[in-house]
Amino acid sequence: MAAVAEGVKLNWNLSTEEILKRTDELIERSSKVYDAVGALKPEELTYENCLKALSDDTAEYHTAKSNLDFPQHVSTDKEIRTASTEADRKLSEFEVEVSMRKDVFDNLVAFKERNIGPLSPEASRVLERLIKLGKRNGLHLPEEVQKEIKAIKSRMSSLEIDFNKNLNEENTILEFTNEELAGMQEDFINSLEKTDAGLNKVTLKYPHYFPITRKASNPKTRQRIEYAFNRRCIQENTPILEELVELRKKMADLLGYPTHASYITELRMSKTAEAVSSFLSELCSKLRPLGDADLAEMLSLKEAECKELGHEYDGKINYWDMRYYMTMVEEKKYAVDQNKLKEYFPLHIVTKGLLDIYQELLGLRFEEIQNPHVWHKDIQMFSVKDVASGDVIGYFYLDLFPREGKFGHAACFGLQPGCLLADGTRQLSVAAMVANFTRATADHPSLLTHQEVETFFHEFGHVMHQICAKTNFALFSGTHVERDFVEAPSQMLENWCWEKEPLHRMSAHYKDSSALTDEMLEKLIASRNANTGVFNLRQILLATFDQTIHTQAKANTAEIFSKLSSEILRIPSTPGTNMPASFGHLAGGYDAQYYGYLWSEVFSMDMFHTRFKKEGIMNPIVGLDYRKFILQPGGTLDASEMLKNFLSREPNQDAFLASKGLKN
Repeated sequence: MAAVAEGVKLNWNLSTEEILKRTDELIERSSKVYDAVGALKPEELTYENCLKALSDDTAEYHTAKSNLDFPQHVSTDKEIRTASTEADRKLSEFEVEVSMRKDVFDNLVAFKERNIGPLSPEASRVLERLIKLGKRNGLHLPEEVQKEIKAIKSRMSSLEIDFNKNLNEENTILEFTNEELAGMQEDFINSLEKTDAGLNKVTLKYPHYFPITRKASNPKTRQRIEYAFNRRCIQENTPILEELVELRKKMADLLGYPTHASYITELRMSKTAEAVSSFLSELCSKLRPLGDADLAEMLSLKEAECKELGHEYDGKINYWDMRYYMTMVEEKKYAVDQNKLKEYFPLHIVTKGLLDIYQELLGLRFEEIQNPHVWHKDIQMFSVKDVASGDVIGYFYLDLFPREGKFGHAACFGLQPGCLLADGTRQLSVAAMVANFTRATADHPSLLTHQEVETFFHEFGHVMHQICAKTNFALFSGTHVERDFVEAPSQMLENWCWEKEPLHRMSAHYKDSSALTDEMLEKLIASRNANTGVFNLRQILLATFDQTIHTQAKANTAEIFSKLSSEILRIPSTPGTNMPASFGHLAGGYDAQYYGYLWSEVFSMDMFHTRFKKEGIMNPIVGLDYRKFILQPGGTLDASEMLKNFLSREPNQDAFLASKGLKN
């Protein structure tokens, strides 16, 4: 019998019928709360029957919803995934309905005007936020405008679900001979499924796509897989994305914002679309010389290799060349052999080292739960205890390997918000880290590339943010901070993957447990700035594309992406592809917000260099400060205030620019 952890209200054994039944029950239960709040007369309003009633419902609703809409990302059963997607659709429609409840909005405004209190600072912030969100839904506007906004929101919600469902269900298989996979390690080729004719089956999932684009020496092989990869869902998702662009602009118009990007940035650290635009263009200008130098170096390697192997030389770096020659730069200039390095990062060693580092740094203790109640046999589950108090503060799941129909990227899902419940008890936070690392084979364990180690560290940083936040209201729990700050705490922790002590603790050769040599470590650390120009210009390209389409009324996404790619990255899109059709962020809550990765990196570097690098990267005092000032507040404070509390000054760009090899 699987163990059900105390305080976890999630059930992973639901049938398709139960998922759909519980969806209807959740909607009915939550509707009653909104009906009751909306029916109150202004003179009847109290903290308990208005603000607290809504907040208690949010806490209960979020957990129940996770149980219903999370299986679409992880279940092995297609019928369960379909039912979960349907639940997500119904719940999203319901959320649109309640977000447009003018009666509830009017009572929140009346509650504020009557100055019923005193309210705690967090409760006041919740009230302010709910009223602000109501205005951003047009609840202060005429009824016909509200109806139009509601219809647009419903349509957008449905389109976003379809976009992501298409990506999750994408299952293209390409077939290659062993000769076509020249340059790939033997163990990689052996791990591939074979056709009856002995051909190798290659999917477009990350554990196949990235190794081939980095190491396959046959350009036609790389071209074929890159073409297929950037055509994923092109027929289904291109029209969805382009309709979303139109609908977002239409809604911004109705609400009186010049563009969708202006609407989005209002609640972000950036505050305005203009601030984002100038941040990206200034950074692009600063990085341009580095990017041009990177491309020139890659091109000279390509020319030499084409001569040596007798391949045709076309005088340019194409998309199918980019990762291949970036890898070659690392290997030739920095003498980093990624395949050799991988042998020192078996998943079980990385996981143990990573968990130990996080525990030591943040004053926590993780205990694995034996025979846990989970959605698949691969999953591990851990409890998280605060060392100082001995109290359990949350739980997390690790779901690390690819499966048919599973979410294709790496991400942290907050499943149960840590907050106070209606009866005054504290609900524990529960999060899941979902990734797609290569499985073990008969010959060796699961081995991670250094980049995957960094991804693991990053996503687990989000898990810690979910669990270490200690808020009273679900609205501000975990990673519910400004979207252009949410990546900073995790990005800050990526730095541990580039420092000797943590790298030693997370590595050991899978055959004989030998340590990474100092020489290998030094070369790896030096390679951090390899391809900095091209890598960061690609981030600027994605962010600029996102901003560009969201400052327009209509968008031909393939055309715009191709144009910007040539201008910013100096690499043209492969004809017939449309990368944005598989750019999940644009339908996953990052619309007009992809710039946040670079924006928040400014703060991540400032935090790391100002405190950890100076006072000790494994210094538990700094770690506890980090937990107290950055993770614990959740969204109860503005990010700028949290940063000031941790840094003891206003943040600046100096460390960020230096990390890119630039001066301010």
